[in-house]
Amino acid sequence: MKKVFIIAEIGVNHNGSMKLAKRLIDEAVRAGCDAVKFQSYKAENLVTPDAPKAKYQMKGAAASESQYNMLKRLELSAGDHRTLMDYCRKKKVEFMSTPFDEQSVDFLDKLGMKTFKISSGEITDRPLVSKIAAKKKPIILSTGMTDLGEIRTALGWIRREWKGMKKKPSLTLLHCVSNYPARVEDMNLSAVKTLKTVFGLPAGLSDHTLVTELSIASVALGAEVVERHFTLDRKMEGPDHKASLEPAQFRLMVDAIRNVEKALGDGVKRPASSETEIKIMARKSIVAARDISAGEVLKAKDIVFKRPGTGVPPEQAHRLLNRTAVENIKKDTLIKEKSFLKRGRKKR
Repeated sequence: MKKVFIIAEIGVNHNGSMKLAKRLIDEAVRAGCDAVKFQSYKAENLVTPDAPKAKYQMKGAAASESQYNMLKRLELSAGDHRTLMDYCRKKKVEFMSTPFDEQSVDFLDKLGMKTFKISSGEITDRPLVSKIAAKKKPIILSTGMTDLGEIRTALGWIRREWKGMKKKPSLTLLHCVSNYPARVEDMNLSAVKTLKTVFGLPAGLSDHTLVTELSIASVALGAEVVERHFTLDRKMEGPDHKASLEPAQFRLMVDAIRNVEKALGDGVKRPASSETEIKIMARKSIVAARDISAGEVLKAKDIVFKRPGTGVPPEQAHRLLNRTAVENIKKDTLIKEKSFLKRGRKKR
Protein backbone atom coordinates (compact mmCIF):
# COMPACT_ATOMS: atom_id res chain seq x y z
CA MET A 1 0.00 0.00 0.00
CA LYS A 2 0.95 3.65 -0.33
CA LYS A 3 2.98 4.95 2.59
CA VAL A 4 0.80 6.71 5.17
CA PHE A 5 1.64 10.41 5.40
CA ILE A 6 2.07 11.27 9.10
CA ILE A 7 1.76 14.89 10.21
CA ALA A 8 3.03 16.14 13.57
CA GLU A 9 0.70 19.05 14.31
CA ILE A 10 2.81 21.46 16.35
CA GLY A 11 0.18 24.15 15.82
CA VAL A 12 0.64 26.76 18.56
CA ASN A 13 2.47 24.41 20.93
CA HIS A 14 5.62 26.46 20.32
CA ASN A 15 4.13 28.93 22.85
CA GLY A 16 5.55 31.82 20.85
CA SER A 17 9.16 30.64 21.20
CA MET A 18 11.30 29.87 18.14
CA LYS A 19 13.68 27.91 20.36
CA LEU A 20 10.81 25.68 21.48
CA ALA A 21 9.49 25.44 17.90
CA LYS A 22 12.84 24.11 16.67
CA ARG A 23 13.00 21.61 19.53
CA LEU A 24 9.54 20.40 18.58
CA ILE A 25 10.65 19.96 14.96
CA ASP A 26 13.73 18.04 16.09
CA GLU A 27 11.70 15.68 18.27
CA ALA A 28 8.98 15.23 15.65
CA VAL A 29 11.61 14.24 13.07
CA ARG A 30 13.15 11.76 15.53
CA ALA A 31 9.68 10.35 16.12
CA GLY A 32 9.36 9.58 12.40
CA CYS A 33 6.86 12.10 11.04
CA ASP A 34 6.70 13.07 7.35
CA ALA A 35 5.64 16.67 7.97
CA VAL A 36 5.37 19.17 10.79
CA LYS A 37 2.51 21.65 10.75
CA PHE A 38 2.02 25.04 12.35
CA GLN A 39 -0.83 27.59 12.24
CA SER A 40 -0.76 30.84 10.27
CA TYR A 41 -3.05 33.75 11.00
CA LYS A 42 -3.35 37.38 11.90
CA ALA A 43 -5.31 37.56 15.15
CA GLU A 44 -7.14 40.71 14.04
CA ASN A 45 -8.33 38.88 10.90
CA LEU A 46 -9.44 35.77 12.79
CA VAL A 47 -11.39 36.77 15.93
CA THR A 48 -13.22 39.72 17.36
CA PRO A 49 -11.70 41.29 20.50
CA ASP A 50 -14.44 39.84 22.70
CA ALA A 51 -14.71 36.37 21.08
CA PRO A 52 -15.10 33.73 23.84
CA LYS A 53 -12.65 30.88 24.31
CA ALA A 54 -13.58 27.21 24.06
CA LYS A 55 -13.86 25.35 27.37
CA TYR A 56 -10.60 23.49 26.79
CA GLN A 57 -8.84 26.84 26.29
CA MET A 58 -10.07 28.14 29.64
CA LYS A 59 -7.76 25.98 31.74
CA GLY A 60 -4.36 26.92 33.13
CA ALA A 61 -2.63 30.12 34.13
CA ALA A 62 -3.95 32.08 31.13
CA ALA A 63 -7.61 31.21 31.74
CA SER A 64 -8.59 34.86 32.10
CA GLU A 65 -6.82 35.87 28.88
CA SER A 66 -9.14 36.65 25.95
CA GLN A 67 -9.06 34.47 22.86
CA TYR A 68 -7.78 37.45 20.86
CA ASN A 69 -4.89 38.10 23.26
CA MET A 70 -4.05 34.39 23.42
CA LEU A 71 -3.92 34.09 19.63
CA LYS A 72 -1.97 37.33 19.28
CA ARG A 73 0.62 36.04 21.74
CA LEU A 74 0.98 32.78 19.76
CA GLU A 75 1.00 34.41 16.33
CA LEU A 76 3.98 33.64 14.08
CA SER A 77 5.59 36.56 12.23
CA ALA A 78 6.63 36.42 8.57
CA GLY A 79 10.22 36.02 9.73
CA ASP A 80 9.24 33.18 12.05
CA HIS A 81 7.63 31.33 9.15
CA ARG A 82 10.75 31.70 7.00
CA THR A 83 12.95 30.54 9.85
CA LEU A 84 10.80 27.47 10.45
CA MET A 85 10.57 26.55 6.76
CA ASP A 86 14.35 26.84 6.40
CA TYR A 87 14.82 24.72 9.50
CA CYS A 88 12.47 22.07 8.14
CA ARG A 89 14.44 21.95 4.88
CA LYS A 90 17.59 21.45 6.91
CA LYS A 91 15.93 18.62 8.85
CA LYS A 92 14.49 17.09 5.63
CA VAL A 93 10.89 17.21 6.82
CA GLU A 94 7.99 18.89 5.01
CA PHE A 95 6.87 22.24 6.39
CA MET A 96 3.11 22.81 6.56
CA SER A 97 0.93 25.44 8.18
CA THR A 98 -2.83 25.87 8.31
CA PRO A 99 -3.96 29.32 7.14
CA PHE A 100 -6.91 30.90 8.93
CA ASP A 101 -7.27 34.05 6.82
CA GLU A 102 -6.78 35.02 3.17
CA GLN A 103 -3.68 37.09 3.87
CA SER A 104 -2.01 34.01 5.33
CA VAL A 105 -3.00 31.94 2.27
CA ASP A 106 -1.15 34.35 -0.02
CA PHE A 107 1.86 34.46 2.28
CA LEU A 108 2.18 30.67 2.57
CA ASP A 109 1.82 30.28 -1.18
CA LYS A 110 4.62 32.79 -1.84
CA LEU A 111 6.69 31.08 0.83
CA GLY A 112 6.57 27.95 -1.31
CA MET A 113 4.51 25.66 0.91
CA LYS A 114 3.65 22.51 -1.07
CA THR A 115 0.36 21.42 0.50
CA PHE A 116 -2.48 23.41 2.05
CA LYS A 117 -4.36 22.12 5.07
CA ILE A 118 -7.87 23.44 5.67
CA SER A 119 -8.99 23.11 9.28
CA SER A 120 -12.41 21.83 10.30
CA GLY A 121 -13.42 25.28 11.54
CA GLU A 122 -12.83 26.83 8.12
CA ILE A 123 -14.71 24.30 5.99
CA THR A 124 -17.79 26.56 5.74
CA ASP A 125 -15.73 29.69 4.95
CA ARG A 126 -16.28 29.77 1.19
CA PRO A 127 -13.98 32.73 0.45
CA LEU A 128 -11.10 31.11 2.34
CA VAL A 129 -11.66 27.63 0.87
CA SER A 130 -11.92 29.08 -2.64
CA LYS A 131 -8.81 31.22 -2.10
CA ILE A 132 -6.82 28.15 -1.08
CA ALA A 133 -8.14 26.10 -4.02
CA ALA A 134 -7.22 28.92 -6.42
CA LYS A 135 -3.55 28.30 -5.55
CA LYS A 136 -3.97 24.95 -7.33
CA LYS A 137 -1.89 23.01 -4.85
CA PRO A 138 -2.67 19.75 -3.01
CA ILE A 139 -5.27 20.15 -0.25
CA ILE A 140 -5.91 18.21 2.94
CA LEU A 141 -9.39 19.02 4.21
CA SER A 142 -10.41 18.26 7.81
CA THR A 143 -14.09 17.47 8.32
CA GLY A 144 -14.71 17.88 12.05
CA MET A 145 -18.18 19.15 13.03
CA THR A 146 -19.55 18.45 9.52
CA ASP A 147 -22.06 16.21 7.82
CA LEU A 148 -21.78 14.81 4.30
CA GLY A 149 -23.74 17.71 2.83
CA GLU A 150 -21.34 20.33 4.19
CA ILE A 151 -18.36 18.34 2.93
CA ARG A 152 -19.95 18.02 -0.51
CA THR A 153 -20.51 21.78 -0.61
CA ALA A 154 -16.89 22.56 0.28
CA LEU A 155 -15.65 20.10 -2.35
CA GLY A 156 -17.81 21.90 -4.89
CA TRP A 157 -16.07 25.20 -4.11
CA ILE A 158 -12.67 23.54 -4.53
CA ARG A 159 -13.60 21.84 -7.79
CA ARG A 160 -14.92 25.07 -9.27
CA GLU A 161 -11.45 26.57 -8.85
CA TRP A 162 -9.87 23.48 -10.37
CA LYS A 163 -12.24 23.26 -13.33
CA GLY A 164 -10.40 22.89 -16.64
CA MET A 165 -7.15 21.64 -15.08
CA LYS A 166 -5.85 18.62 -16.98
CA LYS A 167 -4.08 17.24 -13.93
CA LYS A 168 -5.82 18.24 -10.74
CA PRO A 169 -3.91 18.44 -7.43
CA SER A 170 -4.45 15.75 -4.83
CA LEU A 171 -7.38 16.22 -2.44
CA THR A 172 -7.57 14.28 0.82
CA LEU A 173 -10.36 14.26 3.43
CA LEU A 174 -9.58 13.82 7.12
CA HIS A 175 -12.19 12.45 9.48
CA CYS A 176 -12.01 14.44 12.69
CA VAL A 177 -13.87 14.96 15.96
CA SER A 178 -13.22 18.53 17.04
CA ASN A 179 -12.82 18.10 20.78
CA TYR A 180 -9.54 18.64 22.63
CA PRO A 181 -9.11 15.94 23.72
CA ALA A 182 -11.73 13.91 21.87
CA ARG A 183 -13.44 10.99 23.61
CA VAL A 184 -12.79 7.55 22.19
CA GLU A 185 -16.52 6.73 22.17
CA ASP A 186 -17.20 9.79 19.99
CA MET A 187 -14.69 8.94 17.28
CA ASN A 188 -16.90 6.96 14.87
CA LEU A 189 -13.76 5.64 13.20
CA SER A 190 -15.67 3.88 10.44
CA ALA A 191 -16.32 7.32 8.96
CA VAL A 192 -12.84 7.06 7.40
CA LYS A 193 -14.23 4.35 5.12
CA THR A 194 -17.40 6.35 4.56
CA LEU A 195 -15.46 9.36 3.28
CA LYS A 196 -13.50 7.17 0.86
CA THR A 197 -16.63 5.44 -0.40
CA VAL A 198 -18.96 8.43 -0.70
CA PHE A 199 -16.53 10.89 -2.25
CA GLY A 200 -14.07 8.57 -4.00
CA LEU A 201 -11.15 10.45 -2.47
CA PRO A 202 -8.21 9.48 -0.28
CA ALA A 203 -9.11 9.80 3.39
CA GLY A 204 -7.34 9.89 6.70
CA LEU A 205 -7.70 10.82 10.34
CA SER A 206 -7.02 13.93 12.38
CA ASP A 207 -6.97 12.37 15.85
CA HIS A 208 -7.38 14.43 19.02
CA THR A 209 -7.76 11.54 21.47
CA LEU A 210 -5.19 10.78 24.14
CA VAL A 211 -4.54 7.24 22.82
CA THR A 212 -2.72 5.96 19.74
CA GLU A 213 -4.84 2.89 18.97
CA LEU A 214 -7.33 4.79 16.83
CA SER A 215 -4.69 6.34 14.59
CA ILE A 216 -3.21 2.89 14.08
CA ALA A 217 -6.61 1.29 13.46
CA SER A 218 -7.51 4.00 10.93
CA VAL A 219 -4.70 2.76 8.67
CA ALA A 220 -6.32 -0.68 8.57
CA LEU A 221 -9.52 1.11 7.53
CA GLY A 222 -7.72 2.76 4.63
CA ALA A 223 -6.40 6.02 6.11
CA GLU A 224 -3.65 7.49 3.93
CA VAL A 225 -2.93 10.52 6.17
CA VAL A 226 -2.73 10.61 9.96
CA GLU A 227 -2.42 13.89 11.83
CA ARG A 228 -1.68 14.19 15.56
CA HIS A 229 -0.98 17.18 17.78
CA PHE A 230 2.58 17.05 19.09
CA THR A 231 4.17 18.45 22.24
CA LEU A 232 7.25 17.94 24.37
CA ASP A 233 5.17 17.76 27.55
CA ARG A 234 1.40 17.65 28.03
CA LYS A 235 1.81 19.61 31.25
CA MET A 236 3.13 22.68 29.43
CA GLU A 237 1.02 25.83 29.50
CA GLY A 238 -1.01 26.38 26.34
CA PRO A 239 -4.37 25.52 24.75
CA ASP A 240 -3.42 22.38 22.79
CA HIS A 241 -0.73 20.62 24.84
CA LYS A 242 -3.21 18.46 26.75
CA ALA A 243 -4.62 16.97 23.54
CA SER A 244 -1.17 16.27 22.07
CA LEU A 245 1.15 13.26 21.98
CA GLU A 246 4.57 13.43 23.58
CA PRO A 247 7.61 12.24 21.57
CA ALA A 248 7.84 8.67 22.93
CA GLN A 249 4.14 8.03 22.40
CA PHE A 250 4.26 9.56 18.91
CA ARG A 251 7.22 7.33 18.01
CA LEU A 252 5.35 4.21 19.14
CA MET A 253 2.37 5.26 17.02
CA VAL A 254 4.55 5.81 13.94
CA ASP A 255 6.25 2.43 14.37
CA ALA A 256 2.88 0.71 14.74
CA ILE A 257 1.49 2.44 11.63
CA ARG A 258 4.52 1.35 9.60
CA ASN A 259 4.00 -2.23 10.80
CA VAL A 260 0.33 -2.10 9.77
CA GLU A 261 1.40 -0.82 6.34
CA LYS A 262 3.71 -3.80 5.92
CA ALA A 263 1.09 -6.23 7.17
CA LEU A 264 -1.81 -5.08 4.99
CA GLY A 265 -0.24 -6.27 1.72
CA ASP A 266 -2.25 -6.45 -1.51
CA GLY A 267 -5.16 -8.53 -0.21
CA VAL A 268 -4.51 -11.53 -2.49
CA LYS A 269 -4.86 -14.72 -0.43
CA ARG A 270 -1.82 -16.89 -1.07
CA PRO A 271 0.91 -18.55 1.02
CA ALA A 272 3.66 -16.24 2.17
CA SER A 273 7.14 -17.24 0.99
CA SER A 274 8.15 -17.60 4.64
CA GLU A 275 5.49 -20.32 5.10
CA THR A 276 7.14 -22.84 2.74
CA GLU A 277 9.15 -24.66 5.41
CA ILE A 278 6.26 -24.68 7.90
CA LYS A 279 3.91 -25.91 5.19
CA ILE A 280 6.07 -29.02 4.73
CA MET A 281 6.33 -29.66 8.45
CA ALA A 282 2.72 -28.88 9.42
CA ARG A 283 0.80 -30.75 6.71
CA LYS A 284 0.35 -34.52 6.51
CA SER A 285 1.06 -37.32 4.06
CA ILE A 286 -0.30 -40.82 3.53
CA VAL A 287 1.62 -43.24 5.77
CA ALA A 288 1.53 -47.06 6.06
CA ALA A 289 -0.45 -48.11 9.16
CA ARG A 290 1.23 -51.53 9.09
CA ASP A 291 3.84 -53.49 7.15
CA ILE A 292 2.49 -54.02 3.65
CA SER A 293 3.85 -56.80 1.48
CA ALA A 294 4.25 -56.77 -2.30
CA GLY A 295 1.12 -58.21 -3.92
CA GLU A 296 -1.30 -56.91 -1.27
CA VAL A 297 -4.18 -54.67 -2.23
CA LEU A 298 -4.20 -51.42 -0.29
CA LYS A 299 -7.29 -50.83 1.84
CA ALA A 300 -8.39 -47.83 3.93
CA LYS A 301 -7.41 -49.63 7.16
CA ASP A 302 -3.83 -49.89 5.85
CA ILE A 303 -3.16 -46.16 5.85
CA VAL A 304 -3.01 -43.24 8.31
CA PHE A 305 -2.20 -39.58 7.87
CA LYS A 306 0.88 -38.17 9.59
CA ARG A 307 3.45 -35.42 9.27
CA PRO A 308 5.55 -34.38 7.36
CA GLY A 309 3.77 -33.19 4.25
CA THR A 310 6.46 -34.32 1.80
CA GLY A 311 4.54 -37.32 0.45
CA VAL A 312 1.16 -37.96 -1.16
CA PRO A 313 -1.40 -35.64 0.53
CA PRO A 314 -4.40 -37.17 2.34
CA GLU A 315 -6.87 -35.79 -0.22
CA GLN A 316 -5.23 -38.07 -2.84
CA ALA A 317 -5.84 -41.29 -0.88
CA HIS A 318 -8.57 -42.38 -3.32
CA ARG A 319 -5.93 -42.66 -6.04
CA LEU A 320 -4.05 -45.36 -4.07
CA LEU A 321 -6.80 -47.41 -2.49
CA ASN A 322 -7.57 -50.79 -4.07
CA ARG A 323 -4.26 -50.81 -5.94
CA THR A 324 -1.72 -53.62 -5.65
CA ALA A 325 1.66 -53.02 -3.97
CA VAL A 326 4.68 -53.89 -6.17
CA GLU A 327 7.17 -53.75 -3.26
CA ASN A 328 7.28 -54.16 0.47
CA ILE A 329 6.33 -51.08 2.48
CA LYS A 330 7.29 -50.73 6.12
CA LYS A 331 4.95 -49.42 8.80
CA ASP A 332 5.17 -45.63 9.45
CA THR A 333 6.84 -44.86 6.12
CA LEU A 334 5.43 -42.43 3.58
CA ILE A 335 3.54 -44.24 0.86
CA LYS A 336 4.61 -43.45 -2.70
CA GLU A 337 2.45 -43.84 -5.77
CA LYS A 338 5.22 -45.68 -7.64
CA SER A 339 4.98 -48.49 -5.03
CA PHE A 340 1.68 -49.59 -6.60
CA LEU A 341 0.49 -50.89 -9.95
CA LYS A 342 -1.35 -48.42 -12.10
CA ARG A 343 -5.08 -48.93 -12.24
CA GLY A 344 -6.13 -51.41 -14.87
CA ARG A 345 -2.80 -53.28 -14.83
CA LYS A 346 -2.30 -56.68 -13.27
CA LYS A 347 0.88 -57.99 -11.70
CA ARG A 348 2.48 -60.73 -13.88
